[in-house]
Amino acid sequence: MSTIGPDEMSAGLPDTVELLRAMIREACVNDGALDSGQEIRNVRVLQRFLAEAAATERVDVQVFEAAPGRASLIARVHGTDPDAPALGLLGHLDVVPVDPEGWSRNPFGGDLIDGEVWGRGAVDMLYLTAAFATVVRDAALAAEPPRGDLVLLAVADEEAGSEHGIHWLVREHPDVVRVTEAISESGGMRMGEHVAIEVAEKGSAGRRLVIRGRPGHASTPYGAAGAAYKVGEVLQRLAEVQPAAELGPLWASFVAARIADPDLAEKLLDPVRLDAALPQLGGIAGYAHAVSRTTLSPTVVRAGRVHNVIPAVGTIDLDIRTLPGTGDAEVDSLLAAVLGSHAERIEIQHLRGWAATASPADTPLYGAIERAVTAVSGAPVVPIMAAGGSDNRVIRELGIPAYGFGLLGPGWTYERYREGVHGNDERIDLESIELSLAALRLIVADRVGAQPAP
Repeated sequence: MSTIGPDEMSAGLPDTVELLRAMIREACVNDGALDSGQEIRNVRVLQRFLAEAAATERVDVQVFEAAPGRASLIARVHGTDPDAPALGLLGHLDVVPVDPEGWSRNPFGGDLIDGEVWGRGAVDMLYLTAAFATVVRDAALAAEPPRGDLVLLAVADEEAGSEHGIHWLVREHPDVVRVTEAISESGGMRMGEHVAIEVAEKGSAGRRLVIRGRPGHASTPYGAAGAAYKVGEVLQRLAEVQPAAELGPLWASFVAARIADPDLAEKLLDPVRLDAALPQLGGIAGYAHAVSRTTLSPTVVRAGRVHNVIPAVGTIDLDIRTLPGTGDAEVDSLLAAVLGSHAERIEIQHLRGWAATASPADTPLYGAIERAVTAVSGAPVVPIMAAGGSDNRVIRELGIPAYGFGLLGPGWTYERYREGVHGNDERIDLESIELSLAALRLIVADRVGAQPAP
């Protein structure tokens, strides 16, 4: 595959940037409440953007609402070969809340300042959703139709678990979201000289620990064994006893790509010495810790209702993130081992969760991503596991390969990417949008034969 020229690099960039700015301004903030998000506003933005393409016979544009205002848009460009792949471009339309006091600019202004677009969602993931829409529009308007279907899945509710987005669509309208492969977010950051492509993500297996004590009047605490003290003891145990490292198949490639010091790399490849070496990793240490084991994080602690009653019951909610292949039985066994003697006196309740997912790094789509990223950037790629979750897991649960894509500029280390996602002053530079758009066009041409519009 040849290197991309300057004219091709710029194709569609101004339209993509203006679409991104328009979507940021709609402020589709999802705080988890049913009436939040209101992604219908960004759906209307996309409908205007795709209006010319929708007027052709080549593309179907449909809007679906899982609840009032919780809308998703599906645009399918029909291919000529029913045996060709159907490539899904899966982007979400919602964004997380902001603390305006932490921002130096309007988080929903969509300002373009010194080559950067500012605003909540710029990195996560409206820049990619805008690029996906541009490529789909251009495929619909090109002189020749694509060989395979190209499908824009612009969905609601990713930031709060996807129940009113891709989950609902797969359950209620499976034919509409039919694809044979897909790309979405969580890729494109730099791991050393490599560009990261997400091929797996951890699962979630939340637990609630119910801890019981003996209540009493707070004015006479002698003899009471309140739950608050017992909650504190369990929290102390959780802080002191952590799950051991479990190095999966992606760990060695991460170390090889990111760690230049051979002595440090040797320590990281040893599960016994790994934890002692983590402080030497600087800003990447948190990621390395997360993807090398199942993690347990206390997140919500409750005990008592009024100040003058020693509480009888306390609870600790645990955010537990699992590695591929770790099921509920393994989580419960691990948690019992971590809690030790406390486990006998604790009721453990299961919270909502999902299994870790992974796609192989030897599929035709992964090969196309690898070739495209290297052609545009000159950099090799490295497959990684994401510590968090995305809509890719829903596609993978259907047995369909899905990958986290992107091609950010050379200065976008993993640390910078994590600071931008859900952080203050979120913004994306035009170079990264341009690089991602150019690589995306190559992937689409490779897999379904779609060409840019004239």
